[in-house]
Amino acid sequence: MTDRPVSASAPATQALAALAELLAPGRAAVAEEVLFAYDDPDAYVRTHATRLEDRGIDAPMENLAWIALVDALTAQGLLAEVDWKEDGDEIRRQLRALESRPTVDPWSLADPDDADGTEAPALDTAAFLNDAGRLHLDLGVALAVLDIESDCYPLVCFPARRASELTPLAARAGFYAAVLGSDRL
Repeated sequence: MTDRPVSASAPATQALAALAELLAPGRAAVAEEVLFAYDDPDAYVRTHATRLEDRGIDAPMENLAWIALVDALTAQGLLAEVDWKEDGDEIRRQLRALESRPTVDPWSLADPDDADGTEAPALDTAAFLNDAGRLHLDLGVALAVLDIESDCYPLVCFPARRASELTPLAARAGFYAAVLGSDRL
């Protein structure tokens, strides 16, 4: 968490700070960036104009703090943003690069014919991600998507024991996130 005091009268601010800590424990820079975007969107847009230009953002917008969370997590190596029609091999590659990935490769738990990870199942991206989510949960890691209302899936990993916290925190902040493959939770 950040050293900056969070007002008890600001549930969205508290939820954003708690989300940053949940998804990036001990990395105060993530919470600081998200709260900066929430508290002073004009200054945030000026400060991060180059990065935001890649997203087509040149002025404050309603979900700026959520975009700031996605970008801050990406900068820390904690988020992979995959296209809505990405193939399984590319999704695996990006998930394996996350610092928060499981210590055991989740795909080693898959069908033995696919354990080496060389051939992705013939599933659409959403189905593939739900299968990946179940494999991650089997290893005690939640794989989740932070919905930025775009044609991509921003994906994060965090401890499965805390999976039930994600969606309510996102909702309190005014956004949507879901643990993938969590029909068992």
